Amino acid sequence: MTDWRQQINEATASIRKQTNATPAIGIILGSGLGALGKGIEVEKAIGYETIANFPKSTVESHAGRLLFGKLSGKSVVAMQGRFHYYEGYSMQQITLPVRVMHQLGVKILIVSNACGGLNPQFVAGDIMVITDHINLLGGNPLIGPNLDEFGPRFPDMCHCYDPELLRLAEQAALDLKVPMKKGVYVSVAGPNLETAAEYRFLRTIGADVVGMSTVPEVIVARQQGTRVAGFSIITDMGLPDALHPTDFETIVGVANRAEPVLSALIGELVKRV
Repeated sequence: MTDWRQQINEATASIRKQTNATPAIGIILGSGLGALGKGIEVEKAIGYETIANFPKSTVESHAGRLLFGKLSGKSVVAMQGRFHYYEGYSMQQITLPVRVMHQLGVKILIVSNACGGLNPQFVAGDIMVITDHINLLGGNPLIGPNLDEFGPRFPDMCHCYDPELLRLAEQAALDLKVPMKKGVYVSVAGPNLETAAEYRFLRTIGADVVGMSTVPEVIVARQQGTRVAGFSIITDMGLPDALHPTDFETIVGVANRAEPVLSALIGELVKRV
């Protein structure tokens, strides 16, 4: 665990050699959502390859950069590309950027993702604010010796998605006249999409959407006291009795088309926090 603590410190030091920015808000951009970064007045872009111990983004549409700058007048850092369990990374590697953001000064984390819809009242292209999640990844980033300086051994997850940020997001959506769903996100390992039987099971246990990310970052964020807001773009529908084949290109295409609306929503939320 000394090595893991050292890796976090080395990654932070690598960034500090390139910028002295102290962002209060961190943003993680999911699949097909990298263009959200265009709304940021970028002061410094840092490639992941220049940051000690940072994994590499291997998924198409994930640029692999940290963007430091201003969004809605607030100092932010945005990840253009996240890391996934299915890429072969450990839970600790996936969540390394969230640890580093904490050391840089981030107090609020906004996560976004592309996901499959399970709730029959949703349609592809909808935006959903996440109210809760279910972890079916088969792992947890807090397993192993605890890093006491980041948080407690047994962190509470009662309000893992901050109620006040949820309220602000709902008000922002109303003011922007953006239809927004609310629901529960379930994370699975992937990388294959789910079978009809799996979609039926996930809906039965209370999930509204399914994806392959987000939950590890949120667990770590909450352990270290970072407030979290989460958004999903529903890119395809996993309705077991009306299931149709899809592919990654289609998923990214739907995310790209919905991205400007989500970008405006996140920008408005940042303005209000």
